[in-house]
Amino acid sequence: MLNRYDRSTPMAGEAEVQYLDGDFRVIRPGAFVRCAVTGVAIPLEELKYWSVDLQEAYSSPAIVMQRHHPELFKP
Repeated sequence: MLNRYDRSTPMAGEAEVQYLDGDFRVIRPGAFVRCAVTGVAIPLEELKYWSVDLQEAYSSPAIVMQRHHPELFKP
């Protein structure tokens, strides 16, 4: 019997995710997904921003704006 205070080993590596309206489905288990713009790892428990149409994740609201409105970020 497992000690109820023991935590199971977290999944390592990159997850494969299907992005849905208001939710996402994990296709291949993992600990994180990558931001489509920056490449930074986003832990699944912190994933809040994604595009259903493009099926990609973003690390912050500013990155969402940068991806969808690049003309606002040109020098």
